[in-house]
Amino acid sequence: LVGEYTNGRIKVEVYPQGQLADEKSAIEQVQFGGIDFTRVSISPLASFQPLLNALQMPYLYRDSNHMWSVLNGEIGQYFLDSMSEKGFVGLVYYDSGARSFYNTKKPIYTVADLKGMKIRVQESALMMGLVQALGAVPTAMAYGDVYSALQTGVIDGAENNWPSYDSSSHFEVAKFYSIDEHTRVPEMIIASKITMDKLSAADQAIIKKAAKESQAIQVKAWADYEKKSEAKVRAAGSKINKITDQAEFASAMAPLYESQLNAAQREWVAKIKAVK
Repeated sequence: LVGEYTNGRIKVEVYPQGQLADEKSAIEQVQFGGIDFTRVSISPLASFQPLLNALQMPYLYRDSNHMWSVLNGEIGQYFLDSMSEKGFVGLVYYDSGARSFYNTKKPIYTVADLKGMKIRVQESALMMGLVQALGAVPTAMAYGDVYSALQTGVIDGAENNWPSYDSSSHFEVAKFYSIDEHTRVPEMIIASKITMDKLSAADQAIIKKAAKESQAIQVKAWADYEKKSEAKVRAAGSKINKITDQAEFASAMAPLYESQLNAAQREWVAKIKAVK
Protein backbone atom coordinates (compact mmCIF):
# COMPACT_ATOMS: atom_id res chain seq x y z
CA LEU A 1 0.00 0.00 0.00
CA VAL A 2 2.84 2.39 0.85
CA GLY A 3 4.43 1.71 -2.55
CA GLU A 4 1.08 2.30 -4.24
CA TYR A 5 0.42 5.60 -2.43
CA THR A 6 3.94 6.93 -3.16
CA ASN A 7 4.15 5.59 -6.74
CA GLY A 8 7.01 3.33 -5.69
CA ARG A 9 9.02 6.15 -4.09
CA ILE A 10 8.90 4.44 -0.68
CA LYS A 11 9.31 0.68 -0.69
CA VAL A 12 8.66 -1.49 2.37
CA GLU A 13 10.68 -4.72 2.26
CA VAL A 14 9.28 -7.62 4.28
CA TYR A 15 11.50 -10.18 6.03
CA PRO A 16 9.21 -12.84 7.53
CA GLN A 17 9.81 -15.59 10.10
CA GLY A 18 12.38 -13.79 12.21
CA GLN A 19 14.94 -13.43 9.40
CA LEU A 20 16.24 -10.17 10.86
CA ALA A 21 15.90 -10.94 14.56
CA ASP A 22 13.80 -12.67 17.21
CA GLU A 23 10.92 -10.67 18.74
CA LYS A 24 12.77 -8.99 21.59
CA SER A 25 15.82 -8.17 19.48
CA ALA A 26 13.60 -6.83 16.65
CA ILE A 27 11.88 -4.48 19.11
CA GLU A 28 15.27 -3.22 20.35
CA GLN A 29 16.50 -2.70 16.79
CA VAL A 30 13.36 -0.72 15.91
CA GLN A 31 13.96 1.41 19.01
CA PHE A 32 17.48 2.24 17.79
CA GLY A 33 16.58 2.61 14.11
CA GLY A 34 18.31 -0.55 12.85
CA ILE A 35 14.96 -1.97 11.68
CA ASP A 36 12.28 0.44 10.44
CA PHE A 37 9.12 -1.54 11.28
CA THR A 38 8.16 -4.74 13.02
CA ARG A 39 4.97 -6.61 13.76
CA VAL A 40 5.09 -7.96 17.26
CA SER A 41 2.88 -9.39 20.00
CA ILE A 42 2.15 -6.87 22.73
CA SER A 43 3.41 -9.44 25.29
CA PRO A 44 7.15 -8.81 24.70
CA LEU A 45 6.36 -5.17 23.89
CA ALA A 46 4.98 -4.72 27.42
CA SER A 47 8.50 -5.03 28.84
CA PHE A 48 9.30 -1.81 26.94
CA GLN A 49 5.94 -0.08 27.65
CA PRO A 50 4.41 -1.60 30.82
CA LEU A 51 1.06 0.16 30.25
CA LEU A 52 0.39 -2.48 27.57
CA ASN A 53 -0.08 -5.11 30.29
CA ALA A 54 -3.58 -3.68 30.72
CA LEU A 55 -4.45 -4.88 27.19
CA GLN A 56 -3.50 -8.52 27.69
CA MET A 57 -5.11 -9.60 30.95
CA PRO A 58 -7.06 -12.89 31.07
CA TYR A 59 -10.82 -12.80 30.41
CA LEU A 60 -10.55 -9.05 29.78
CA TYR A 61 -12.61 -8.93 26.60
CA ARG A 62 -16.14 -10.30 26.35
CA ASP A 63 -15.51 -11.35 22.75
CA SER A 64 -13.72 -10.32 19.56
CA ASN A 65 -16.12 -7.41 18.89
CA HIS A 66 -15.45 -5.97 22.34
CA MET A 67 -11.68 -6.18 21.75
CA TRP A 68 -11.88 -4.35 18.41
CA SER A 69 -14.15 -1.66 19.89
CA VAL A 70 -11.42 -1.05 22.47
CA LEU A 71 -8.41 -1.24 20.15
CA ASN A 72 -9.90 0.82 17.32
CA GLY A 73 -11.36 3.40 19.70
CA GLU A 74 -9.92 6.11 21.95
CA ILE A 75 -8.35 3.64 24.38
CA GLY A 76 -6.47 1.78 21.66
CA GLN A 77 -5.25 5.06 20.17
CA TYR A 78 -3.98 6.21 23.57
CA PHE A 79 -1.88 3.04 23.85
CA LEU A 80 -0.52 3.46 20.29
CA ASP A 81 0.42 7.06 21.13
CA SER A 82 2.06 5.95 24.40
CA MET A 83 4.71 4.11 22.37
CA SER A 84 6.34 7.38 21.31
CA GLU A 85 7.86 8.00 24.75
CA LYS A 86 9.75 4.70 24.31
CA GLY A 87 11.17 5.48 20.86
CA PHE A 88 8.43 3.87 18.75
CA VAL A 89 5.50 4.98 16.63
CA GLY A 90 2.52 2.68 17.27
CA LEU A 91 0.74 2.30 13.93
CA VAL A 92 -2.01 -0.30 14.16
CA TYR A 93 -3.22 -3.47 15.90
CA TYR A 94 -3.41 -6.90 14.25
CA ASP A 95 -5.36 -9.99 15.31
CA SER A 96 -3.68 -13.07 16.75
CA GLY A 97 -6.83 -14.79 17.94
CA ALA A 98 -7.88 -16.12 21.32
CA ARG A 99 -6.13 -18.83 23.30
CA SER A 100 -8.01 -21.77 24.83
CA PHE A 101 -7.07 -24.90 26.78
CA TYR A 102 -6.57 -28.33 25.25
CA ASN A 103 -5.66 -31.57 27.01
CA THR A 104 -5.33 -35.34 26.76
CA LYS A 105 -7.91 -36.28 29.42
CA LYS A 106 -11.37 -34.71 29.27
CA PRO A 107 -13.42 -31.68 28.21
CA ILE A 108 -13.14 -28.65 30.50
CA TYR A 109 -16.51 -27.10 31.39
CA THR A 110 -15.87 -25.60 34.82
CA VAL A 111 -12.87 -24.36 36.80
CA ALA A 112 -13.03 -27.58 38.85
CA ASP A 113 -12.29 -29.61 35.69
CA LEU A 114 -8.82 -28.04 35.50
CA LYS A 115 -7.91 -28.89 39.09
CA GLY A 116 -4.49 -30.57 39.31
CA MET A 117 -3.95 -30.72 35.54
CA LYS A 118 -0.36 -30.04 34.44
CA ILE A 119 -0.67 -27.33 31.78
CA ARG A 120 2.22 -26.10 29.63
CA VAL A 121 2.58 -22.32 29.59
CA GLN A 122 5.02 -19.78 28.21
CA GLU A 123 7.73 -18.60 30.61
CA SER A 124 5.69 -15.64 31.88
CA ALA A 125 4.47 -14.61 35.32
CA LEU A 126 1.06 -13.73 33.86
CA MET A 127 0.49 -17.12 32.21
CA MET A 128 1.83 -19.06 35.22
CA GLY A 129 -0.48 -17.02 37.47
CA LEU A 130 -3.49 -17.57 35.19
CA VAL A 131 -3.15 -21.35 35.23
CA GLN A 132 -2.46 -21.40 38.99
CA ALA A 133 -5.54 -19.26 39.70
CA LEU A 134 -7.66 -21.90 37.94
CA GLY A 135 -6.28 -24.65 40.19
CA ALA A 136 -4.06 -26.27 37.56
CA VAL A 137 -0.28 -26.75 37.70
CA PRO A 138 1.62 -24.45 35.31
CA THR A 139 4.60 -26.09 33.60
CA ALA A 140 6.91 -23.83 31.59
CA MET A 141 8.64 -25.54 28.67
CA ALA A 142 9.87 -24.79 25.16
CA TYR A 143 7.12 -24.92 22.53
CA GLY A 144 9.02 -27.54 20.54
CA ASP A 145 8.91 -29.96 23.49
CA VAL A 146 5.14 -29.82 24.00
CA TYR A 147 4.13 -32.55 21.51
CA SER A 148 6.28 -35.26 23.11
CA ALA A 149 5.42 -34.04 26.63
CA LEU A 150 1.70 -34.46 25.84
CA GLN A 151 2.38 -37.84 24.24
CA THR A 152 4.34 -39.18 27.22
CA GLY A 153 2.11 -37.67 29.93
CA VAL A 154 4.76 -35.29 31.28
CA ILE A 155 2.00 -32.68 30.92
CA ASP A 156 -1.77 -33.09 30.61
CA GLY A 157 -2.45 -30.09 28.41
CA ALA A 158 -1.45 -26.75 26.96
CA GLU A 159 -3.18 -23.65 25.64
CA ASN A 160 -3.14 -21.85 22.32
CA ASN A 161 -5.24 -20.61 19.40
CA TRP A 162 -6.78 -22.75 16.64
CA PRO A 163 -3.98 -22.30 14.05
CA SER A 164 -1.26 -23.22 16.57
CA TYR A 165 -3.22 -26.24 17.86
CA ASP A 166 -3.41 -27.36 14.24
CA SER A 167 0.04 -26.45 12.84
CA SER A 168 1.88 -27.94 15.85
CA SER A 169 -0.10 -31.19 15.38
CA HIS A 170 -0.92 -31.08 19.11
CA PHE A 171 -4.47 -32.14 18.16
CA GLU A 172 -3.04 -35.60 17.39
CA VAL A 173 -2.06 -36.17 21.03
CA ALA A 174 -4.44 -33.86 22.94
CA LYS A 175 -7.94 -34.42 21.58
CA PHE A 176 -9.95 -32.23 23.95
CA TYR A 177 -10.09 -28.54 22.96
CA SER A 178 -12.19 -26.47 25.36
CA ILE A 179 -13.05 -22.98 24.17
CA ASP A 180 -12.61 -20.56 27.06
CA GLU A 181 -10.75 -17.82 25.14
CA HIS A 182 -8.80 -16.84 28.26
CA THR A 183 -6.51 -14.40 26.49
CA ARG A 184 -6.72 -12.28 23.39
CA VAL A 185 -3.30 -10.71 22.96
CA PRO A 186 -3.22 -8.51 19.88
CA GLU A 187 -0.14 -7.69 17.84
CA MET A 188 1.02 -4.18 17.06
CA ILE A 189 2.90 -2.79 14.09
CA ILE A 190 5.48 -0.38 15.39
CA ALA A 191 7.77 1.94 13.46
CA SER A 192 11.07 3.36 14.59
CA LYS A 193 10.65 6.95 15.76
CA ILE A 194 14.13 7.60 14.34
CA THR A 195 12.99 6.42 10.88
CA MET A 196 9.66 8.27 11.00
CA ASP A 197 11.29 11.53 12.10
CA LYS A 198 13.41 11.49 8.91
CA LEU A 199 10.27 11.48 6.74
CA SER A 200 8.15 14.45 5.73
CA ALA A 201 4.82 14.92 7.50
CA ALA A 202 3.07 13.88 4.27
CA ASP A 203 5.03 10.61 4.05
CA GLN A 204 4.43 9.87 7.73
CA ALA A 205 0.69 10.32 7.10
CA ILE A 206 0.87 7.90 4.14
CA ILE A 207 2.55 5.23 6.27
CA LYS A 208 -0.04 5.65 9.04
CA LYS A 209 -2.91 5.48 6.53
CA ALA A 210 -1.51 2.35 4.85
CA ALA A 211 -1.02 0.66 8.24
CA LYS A 212 -4.61 1.38 9.29
CA GLU A 213 -5.94 0.06 5.96
CA SER A 214 -3.86 -3.11 6.22
CA GLN A 215 -5.70 -4.09 9.42
CA ALA A 216 -8.89 -5.21 7.65
CA ILE A 217 -6.83 -7.39 5.27
CA GLN A 218 -4.92 -9.02 8.15
CA VAL A 219 -8.02 -9.58 10.31
CA LYS A 220 -9.81 -11.31 7.43
CA ALA A 221 -6.76 -13.45 6.60
CA TRP A 222 -6.49 -14.47 10.27
CA ALA A 223 -10.21 -15.34 10.48
CA ASP A 224 -9.90 -17.51 7.35
CA TYR A 225 -6.84 -19.24 8.84
CA GLU A 226 -8.74 -19.93 12.09
CA LYS A 227 -11.73 -21.40 10.23
CA LYS A 228 -9.49 -23.71 8.18
CA SER A 229 -7.62 -24.89 11.28
CA GLU A 230 -10.81 -25.51 13.24
CA ALA A 231 -12.33 -27.50 10.37
CA LYS A 232 -9.15 -29.59 10.05
CA VAL A 233 -8.92 -30.57 13.74
CA ARG A 234 -12.65 -31.30 13.93
CA ALA A 235 -12.34 -33.58 10.89
CA ALA A 236 -9.39 -35.33 12.58
CA GLY A 237 -11.60 -36.23 15.54
CA SER A 238 -10.82 -33.55 18.11
CA LYS A 239 -13.53 -33.16 20.75
CA ILE A 240 -14.51 -29.49 20.91
CA ASN A 241 -16.61 -27.91 23.67
CA LYS A 242 -17.30 -24.51 25.19
CA ILE A 243 -16.85 -23.79 28.89
CA THR A 244 -20.14 -23.45 30.78
CA ASP A 245 -19.71 -19.99 32.30
CA GLN A 246 -16.87 -17.61 31.47
CA ALA A 247 -17.76 -15.42 34.46
CA GLU A 248 -16.73 -18.26 36.79
CA PHE A 249 -13.28 -18.39 35.18
CA ALA A 250 -12.98 -14.58 35.11
CA SER A 251 -13.81 -14.21 38.80
CA ALA A 252 -10.90 -16.53 39.68
CA MET A 253 -8.56 -13.90 38.19
CA ALA A 254 -9.11 -11.20 40.85
CA PRO A 255 -5.87 -11.96 42.78
CA LEU A 256 -3.91 -12.06 39.51
CA TYR A 257 -5.18 -8.61 38.46
CA GLU A 258 -4.16 -7.38 41.91
CA SER A 259 -0.64 -8.82 41.78
CA GLN A 260 0.19 -8.16 38.11
CA LEU A 261 -1.15 -4.63 37.63
CA ASN A 262 -0.36 -1.30 39.23
CA ALA A 263 -3.06 1.27 40.04
CA ALA A 264 -2.78 3.05 36.66
CA GLN A 265 -3.05 -0.23 34.74
CA ARG A 266 -6.08 -1.27 36.83
CA GLU A 267 -7.79 2.00 35.92
CA TRP A 268 -7.30 1.20 32.23
CA VAL A 269 -8.70 -2.29 32.77
CA ALA A 270 -11.86 -0.76 34.29
CA LYS A 271 -12.21 1.56 31.27
CA ILE A 272 -11.72 -1.37 28.87
CA LYS A 273 -14.37 -3.47 30.63
CA ALA A 274 -16.79 -0.52 30.48
CA VAL A 275 -16.58 -0.26 26.66
CA LYS A 276 -19.85 -1.44 25.15
